[in-house]
Amino acid sequence: MTQLEHAKKGHLTPAVKHVAEKEGLSAEEIGRLVAQGRIVIPLNSRHTAVETVGIGKNLRTKVNVNIGTSQDYPDVESELEKVAVSLKYGADCLMDLSTGGDIPSIRRKILEKSNLPLGTVPIYQAAIRAIEERGSIVNLTPDDLFAVIEEQAKEGVDFMTIHAGLTSRAIERLRNQGRVADVVSRGGAMHVAWILHNGRENPFYADFDRLCDIAYRYDVTLSLGDGMRPGCIADATDRPQLEELITLGELVKRAKEKNVQVMVEGPGHVPLDQIVTNMQIQKRLCHDAPFYVLGPLVTDIAPGYDHIVSAIGGALAASSGADFLCYVTPAEHLGLPSPDDVREGLIASRIAAHAADIVKGVKGAREQDLELSKARKRLDWQAQQKLVLDPHKFAAIREQRKTKSEACSMCGDFCAMRIVSEYLRPQEVPDDSCL
Repeated sequence: MTQLEHAKKGHLTPAVKHVAEKEGLSAEEIGRLVAQGRIVIPLNSRHTAVETVGIGKNLRTKVNVNIGTSQDYPDVESELEKVAVSLKYGADCLMDLSTGGDIPSIRRKILEKSNLPLGTVPIYQAAIRAIEERGSIVNLTPDDLFAVIEEQAKEGVDFMTIHAGLTSRAIERLRNQGRVADVVSRGGAMHVAWILHNGRENPFYADFDRLCDIAYRYDVTLSLGDGMRPGCIADATDRPQLEELITLGELVKRAKEKNVQVMVEGPGHVPLDQIVTNMQIQKRLCHDAPFYVLGPLVTDIAPGYDHIVSAIGGALAASSGADFLCYVTPAEHLGLPSPDDVREGLIASRIAAHAADIVKGVKGAREQDLELSKARKRLDWQAQQKLVLDPHKFAAIREQRKTKSEACSMCGDFCAMRIVSEYLRPQEVPDDSCL
């Protein structure tokens, strides 16, 4: 049985209990929300030694890291280095988006090196295999698609992005809309090409029950992809995007009826004034399923700094309903990210997630800030390092910019906290034990 089926029957599985312990909530509450489809636990029944992660209502906002090779950079060792960076800096999940090299081998190596839940976009492998065997993406068959999903599920992939809502009707909306950027999703573009060339409906939509049957057998969480996500702020919240979202809401209901865990992916490039509305629409149309967002990116003009752009949008999105943030690196729109880009993107998204958790009242979020502030007041640098999101950078800056006093090298003897403590509360002036 799947986690969802167990929860519907009132069974508190080890995974539910583990999520409850990590989040500081009762197992009964977690089980109830899993049963309602408002929390998912991506945990393939064949994936052993994987960290149990809950995504959804009342839980800490989670952060995903995308890694994977490209045709220009098929080096698996570089991607494994990114896995190590992701683990070191606190990612909650990984997605392998490889499109170059030996994709099955790369995926298996990532599964070996990481204990985090792993996601994929199966159409990438299916499309590349079709090019190699039949000369073109448009020549792949529905059986090709489902064979790849079965293959990846058997290997232990925990969640899969499936663009089942990108239908012929959504493409017609796209034709009539007159978008600036049309389609920027790689998987979405592959589906558009296949549907238009073959004059047939999206196989994932046309045979959604077949998809659910595979997902059920391995307890793969379906992450319903947003192939029509806006690729620039001018295209945000338009008819193609909403057409797809309406369909995804219908598919959420069908998946849950088949006891398949499901979450929904969202935009994309969205200006600040539309983010809250987008979160509300998604939650309403998709039956409060967990929402997984890329960014959103709130401006189009900052390549090289899109991790910052994404963090701005991500904080607002998560504080108003999103449950899962996909990181964006400084290399977004420019090239394949380096391991250092991965670190910067991950930390930026973790900052956004935590800022949102404070607003949402997630247990322990505000308390962590309070403890950090108390340690800062005491000039207790060791305690601060344990509490910050990036203790490695904290330690490096402290080491590089040493000072003879307890304060930082910015203020030195003119440290505001030390001066005020000396006269306002002399008993609180820190001693050498805090150095």
